[in-house]
Amino acid sequence: MGRALAIYMAGFCASISLAAAQKLASPTDDHYFKDGQATLKAREAVKPIKRKAKNVILFVADGMDPTTVTAARIFDGQTRGEEGEENFLSFEKFPHLAMSKTYTTNAQTADSAGTMSAMATGVKTRSGVLSIQSSVARGDCDGALAAPAATIAEYSEAAGLSTGVISTARITHATPGAVYAHSADRNWEADVDVLKGAPCKDIARQLIEFPFGDGLEVALGGGRRNFLPAEADDPEDAGRKGRRKDGRDLTAEWEAKSPAHKFVFDSAGFEALGDDARVLGLFERSHMEYEADRKNDTAGEPSLAELTTKAIAILSKNREGFFLLVEAGRVDHAHHDGNAARALRDTQAYSQAIAAAYDATDNNETLIIVTADHGHTLTFAGYPAKGNNILGLVNTYGGTPTSAPGSAQPARDGKPFTTLSYANGPGSVFMKNRWRTGRPAPTQEEVLALDYVQQALIPAALESHGGQDVSIYATGPQAYLFGGTVEQSYVFHVIERALNLRKRAEN
Repeated sequence: MGRALAIYMAGFCASISLAAAQKLASPTDDHYFKDGQATLKAREAVKPIKRKAKNVILFVADGMDPTTVTAARIFDGQTRGEEGEENFLSFEKFPHLAMSKTYTTNAQTADSAGTMSAMATGVKTRSGVLSIQSSVARGDCDGALAAPAATIAEYSEAAGLSTGVISTARITHATPGAVYAHSADRNWEADVDVLKGAPCKDIARQLIEFPFGDGLEVALGGGRRNFLPAEADDPEDAGRKGRRKDGRDLTAEWEAKSPAHKFVFDSAGFEALGDDARVLGLFERSHMEYEADRKNDTAGEPSLAELTTKAIAILSKNREGFFLLVEAGRVDHAHHDGNAARALRDTQAYSQAIAAAYDATDNNETLIIVTADHGHTLTFAGYPAKGNNILGLVNTYGGTPTSAPGSAQPARDGKPFTTLSYANGPGSVFMKNRWRTGRPAPTQEEVLALDYVQQALIPAALESHGGQDVSIYATGPQAYLFGGTVEQSYVFHVIERALNLRKRAEN
């Protein structure tokens, strides 16, 4: 034992001497090493803001899953001439992050109605319904009337706060509708949509007749047709009519509430608004234009950032504070069409709106939450080189023995493919008899066109939602409460606590 120990100690001492003689090679001049050290210091400096919030802004990009965020980050950087991968979207710099489980009580892969209802009410419910309890079946009007789930807007108004909703979709669509309305069916947007003889109010009417506090102060989005009678000409397109069969002009009813209540439908009217206005802005008959097409709109449409900035200016007049929902609704629609270019451009506009909101508010008094209602089936695949156009064909980085850097990377069928594709959708390679001729071979010019529909696997008229978790990014008072993986309904509980709503509403 003595000899063995002596040999071991000799070897151990030799290894110490060798280690002492060697110098650890730390590439301290490397860009990523420096960035890691800087990020570490920044994280060490983050201190939770534990005070109550005065205001809360909830941003929801419909259908913005983590893959969409990554692709949009690169797209955003590349539009400025950068490679893109090292870029950050505005909200990715927020200090607090969690993951949200998006299933509803009856669906593994959910829709916007059930998911937004969870965030708006604090309870999960069925897909297809707006802010009613999960015991109620879709389409059950009487059940919905008997079992509403109170929303964050109702709590806020009852507590004396101002409230607003913004959406690039119809303002009566599922995501904005869940904030102010209770409906057994998300599709009951106008009176003609409600079951004949049923006592339930349509979603547009609920916005105008919002019963708590003094009602919504701001509602900005699309969906004019659901507020106008069938006899009325659309103000932007005289050849089109409203949808309401009850004879009511809800835009006129909004303006009749007070001299401060204004209805606008175009850029000129929007730009003329004062900060003391209470505004109903409906900029399209249906959904607003995609960001990529907004410049072509006949009457002009404000950007999502402009809508957000104006809403904050109006809502900030209330010393008690405000709650604001901002939805980038058309990210979802572009994904459904298999059109990644428009989805990424609308996500970029969403990021710009969040940056505008951050600049327009005080981080010490305004909680900003950024999330999505659900995901999609967008995929990010192949082995593209760093800086490869995110919408383009895959040009390899040369990571395989048979590929040279910068060369096109064909699939096994010998044809090129794009970095981004969908698991299902209208671009399926099995649609329109393609199974007989094989997969089309796209060119770079084709795939970079704004209207290009990404190739997909499973054939479908519309690409579907995905069931994956989505991210929650947060900054401001109580933002530190976001962390780990949470139920989607948890978002409500953080907002309610941050604003102390239930106690204030009871008083």
